[in-house]
Amino acid sequence: QVQLVESGGGLVQAGGSLRLSCAASLRTSTNYVMGWFRQAPGKEREFVAAIKWIGGNTYYADSVKGRFTVSRDNAKNAGYLQMNSLKPEDTAVYYCATRKSSYYYTGAPFDSWGQGTRVTVAS
Repeated sequence: QVQLVESGGGLVQAGGSLRLSCAASLRTSTNYVMGWFRQAPGKEREFVAAIKWIGGNTYYADSVKGRFTVSRDNAKNAGYLQMNSLKPEDTAVYYCATRKSSYYYTGAPFDSWGQGTRVTVAS
């Protein structure tokens, strides 16, 4: 089980930026996919972005393309979600998760989850 700890959430005005971090206890010899998900009040959890730990291939939900950037620092075992041009509809609890696999596809299951960090975007 991978241990994941998110940080960086908070309150921001619409149009502002936040950078979320995810510290992960990963085995460097194993390939992973790190994903970011969010759950808004009263809504189901949804996929936001993902990155392959080796290779760095990235994937985004249409709703965040061009505004969010997912990245990772293999040496620090950390993943990041840079969120720009934030909108009130981005308000949610954001979770990072890992999938012990070299492959990512839409709807792929993730094995380990962090506790989440809350992002609130004020209009």
